[in-house]
Amino acid sequence: MPSTPGVSARRDLASSPGEKRAAARAIEDHIEPGTRAAGRWADDENGAAVREFAARDGDGWVTSAALKKAHGAWADQVKNLMDRLGAERDALRSGNAVLTSTDLAVGSTLRERSALDTF
Repeated sequence: MPSTPGVSARRDLASSPGEKRAAARAIEDHIEPGTRAAGRWADDENGAAVREFAARDGDGWVTSAALKKAHGAWADQVKNLMDRLGAERDALRSGNAVLTSTDLAVGSTLRERSALDTF
């Protein structure tokens, strides 16, 4: 957090259109693929562990079911993270358009003062 009292914005926050495009590109080119790959790796490793603890003689280990359940929670978290990254990426790309549209909308409601306004 900044050291200036009353200021809550971070100094390294991307605010120019170029910085926002670069941040969106970094999410798309590096963070999302890495997150997706980590999720796939966990799928593969967990699947192997579940198979090792699975029933071979009819009983199996309780660990197998617990791993399946934990993996379901992990998969949900990965999906939520990917959705969040996508939303952040899209927001970074559309931020300037939203502000421009707002500026144009406000500007269209303004009119010049007329001498007749004082009567």
